[in-house]
Amino acid sequence: VQLQASGGGLVQAGGSLRLSCEASGSRVSMNPMYWYRQGPGKQRELVAGITVGGNPNYADSVKGRFTISSDSVKNTVYLEMNSLKPEDTAVYYCKILTNLDAYWGQGTQVTVSS
Repeated sequence: VQLQASGGGLVQAGGSLRLSCEASGSRVSMNPMYWYRQGPGKQRELVAGITVGGNPNYADSVKGRFTISSDSVKNTVYLEMNSLKPEDTAVYYCKILTNLDAYWGQGTQVTVSS
């Protein structure tokens, strides 16, 4: 199983980005998917997840600003991030949880300038 994350970049506060996580070797529609982030000097934290049934859940810090979704045709999970804040600056990782193991993408850097 491999996950390829992309879409990070530099954006001003208040701006938007969309992260993508393309999976190979497993189906995003058949496994829970997650986005995590790790800011400078911080522990990795869960940002959002989406169940097999398509139900999303979010960390309190991003509720109302971030949206997780999946596309079964493209076998890709997205994280739409709006109203970005400097404290959202982090490396963002996607994760898939299969019945065998958990697999991580390589991370994509998001930097929000004030």
